[in-house]
Amino acid sequence: MTTAAPPSQDILKPHLAIDGGHSLQGELKVSGAKNSALVLMTASLLTAERLTLHNVPPLTDIDGMENILVSLGVKVHRRSETVELEASHLTSAEPPYDLVNGLRASFFAIGSILARMGYAKVPLPGGCRIGARPVVEHIRGLKALGASVSVEHGVVTAAVPGEGKRLKGASIVLDCPSVGATETILMAATLAEGTSVIENAAQEPEVQDLANLLNAMGARITGAGGPTITIHGVEALHGCEYSVILDRIEAGTFLLAAAITRSRLRVAPVVPEHLNAVLQKLRDCGCELEIDGDGITITPGTIKGVDITTQPFPGFPTDLQAPFMALLATASGTSVITEKIYENRMQHVAELQRMGAAIRIQGSTAIVEGVPSLSAAPVNGTDLRAAAAMVLAGLVARGSSQVSGLNHLDRGYAGIEAKLRACGAVLERHLP
Repeated sequence: MTTAAPPSQDILKPHLAIDGGHSLQGELKVSGAKNSALVLMTASLLTAERLTLHNVPPLTDIDGMENILVSLGVKVHRRSETVELEASHLTSAEPPYDLVNGLRASFFAIGSILARMGYAKVPLPGGCRIGARPVVEHIRGLKALGASVSVEHGVVTAAVPGEGKRLKGASIVLDCPSVGATETILMAATLAEGTSVIENAAQEPEVQDLANLLNAMGARITGAGGPTITIHGVEALHGCEYSVILDRIEAGTFLLAAAITRSRLRVAPVVPEHLNAVLQKLRDCGCELEIDGDGITITPGTIKGVDITTQPFPGFPTDLQAPFMALLATASGTSVITEKIYENRMQHVAELQRMGAAIRIQGSTAIVEGVPSLSAAPVNGTDLRAAAAMVLAGLVARGSSQVSGLNHLDRGYAGIEAKLRACGAVLERHLP
């Protein structure tokens, strides 16, 4: 492979070497949804019986959640894409800081720990550094359910007062439709005494997936997927078997891989209604889409600029903002991309500029002037979706790119290089 840029410190790190300019063909397989699987795993804390989850993607974030649950006393057995969890004897309500710090979704366990044990002590979370993402809504919701909550030295302590140790049903209006807060409150309210109502709830498919699992475990939840969710508390939940929904963000990333390489490609299995906003933008920028039973075949035409504003579901997902920007960097005309969810989610711009993209930033808005081609360079993915954007840019750039930041990439894309290679991409993982 040819090298289009001088060596840098980036190639001394683990990286993907991507030889750009190859068209793709065939089918890209979509795995289970990371953002759903992580939260569904924490639902195991709500029952003493075994919970079996299928279609769980093999990701480092899943490893991290497994370690957190084991630290609480959960027995975890994994084989292929199936995870068995048994929380019959919880030994702790305090997951350790060193495990929680690297995984934001770990904080969502506070609702299920509190509901099951009457007490929880959880450090504030880490994860990708893309913005503040405060947990104020989670705390406010738990307080409304009757918990006493304090935050000291970066640790949230919650307790259910009284001898009964059960939370009380309540009406909660979220200031913003936070996915994490909706999921935390939803899990806590399942075992509360009485009825709870969450207004201005997040409507994401992952929230619906959690509600469907909880109902399969014996919960009484209605309205998930809409702005108002009603939870009638029950005394206990039981185990069940359940399959995690498909990853709409991975599906969108693969559709963008086809678009940026101007390749006809099938992406499957998918749930098209989870991607309506993304599919519309792909059509708007010049792609033809054929939706069959469980897949989407994309045929890119001349790619032209479009405007995008990230919004909570059913709007355009913030997790596909960076990958879509990589595509629009190669489009004809000007695109305007406005990030409304996370204030620091433009860190990929500087890396795309290193590859020849013409992008300028005004606050939380990026103005993208399409260029005829990108050129290979050593680049770094600064967070999960930025890393995916760098891979997409590398697929189309002239020459050989080195994409580092694989620790981020591996959090959310299972075997991405093997999947892309099977469709004709030329890339290889280097672990110096």
